[in-house]
Amino acid sequence: MGSKADHLHMLFFPFMAQGHMLPMVDMAKIFAARGARVTLLTTPVNATIIRPNIDDSVHLHIIPFPSTEFNLPDGCENVSFIHSDNQHINFMKTTSSLRRPFDSVLRDLRPDCVVTDIFFPWTNHVVIARGILRLVFHGTGNFTVCAKWAFKQCRLLTDKVESFVLPNLPHQIEMLKTQVMDFNNLARMETEILMKTANEAKEVQSKSYGTLMNSFYELESEYVDLYCKMKGRAWNVGPVSLCNKEVINKSIRGGKYATSVSECLKWLDKRSVGSVVYICFGSGSSFSMEQLRYEERIKDHGMLIKGWAPQLVILNHKAVGGFVTHCGWNSSLEGISAGLPMVTWPLYADQFYNEKFLVDILKVGVMVGSKVYTSNAKLRPIVEASSLTAAIRRLMGDGIDAEKRRRRAKELGEMAKRAVDKGGSSYEEIENLMHELMERKKHV
Repeated sequence: MGSKADHLHMLFFPFMAQGHMLPMVDMAKIFAARGARVTLLTTPVNATIIRPNIDDSVHLHIIPFPSTEFNLPDGCENVSFIHSDNQHINFMKTTSSLRRPFDSVLRDLRPDCVVTDIFFPWTNHVVIARGILRLVFHGTGNFTVCAKWAFKQCRLLTDKVESFVLPNLPHQIEMLKTQVMDFNNLARMETEILMKTANEAKEVQSKSYGTLMNSFYELESEYVDLYCKMKGRAWNVGPVSLCNKEVINKSIRGGKYATSVSECLKWLDKRSVGSVVYICFGSGSSFSMEQLRYEERIKDHGMLIKGWAPQLVILNHKAVGGFVTHCGWNSSLEGISAGLPMVTWPLYADQFYNEKFLVDILKVGVMVGSKVYTSNAKLRPIVEASSLTAAIRRLMGDGIDAEKRRRRAKELGEMAKRAVDKGGSSYEEIENLMHELMERKKHV
């Protein structure tokens, strides 16, 4: 961009959950590397997670998080610390209370634009009052946003059927009624606050300057086009995790590890190429004791990591040949970027939509057979060990279908790397956006 880009000041404000913070921190690093002046806004506890992942090119600005004022434990500043539905409701109320300190930050720093999470729709009113542009960050991909939109078109009909086809999409996507959120199964207060946030986010979407997506055009071109037609302007700038090129960058991403990176690498280095299956269910998943009975059975054959794992290091190791995933968007995209086929085991949130994308559209996934949307481990049907075994054998086998999946996965991994390299689609999207913002800045 040249020296002019140094004068573009962007403020990033991620939602306090690992699945939202990690990609936004990567995104902030990317824009800083391209010459923007970048401020990352967060709270004290989350700052300790973020700080090791950034350098002097990103300025960390901290505001207090009033946990105890909303009946949360002191220091409960991240969704991963929440252990009950009531705490989740109080957490969302606490984030909404940040409106005044957020406004003070805008008054003092006067950024040219802000990038705030879709779970912070209230920030739009603040930035408009301050005359500042807002870009929305979606924590998922274009396909899933379009699929959710399609589901709303037929929601009233789904009560009468066990399965349905999502209307008005480029592909025929069939879902089970049990695989989408049922607000009737949520507590009243939780339903109210989720609906309020969703409705407000929808209301302010058209008032924002546009959306930043952690995806790339070649991956889901038809859905990028459909999203822009439905929702307005968007810039696909991912996969943002690929900005972490060195092992050291991948190793410090996301927090302290229960098992050292060197220990993981030592174990993986002893395995033959493509022989290891990596299993991970993200930062917000829980399972019943009955579902986890296989834990003791793998200790002599595998490596068990309790707590945060160095996922980027593991996925990109040559010994890893497959990935069993909960289908969170970050994990899905990181698996795609690593060129790996995946066994899909969705649990809740956007994960069942992402499974459809991996299996039915990209054709790099094998379903384990998860059919019920719930974050409550006690209510979730058990996936039998035999189902998981069968899915992994299909994934890692020598058959024609398995070879096609592996070949397709490698092709997608190469496409992802080209997208973020100089001249690639995501690289150019960043260039175009920064140029556009600078031109607007000149005429303000």
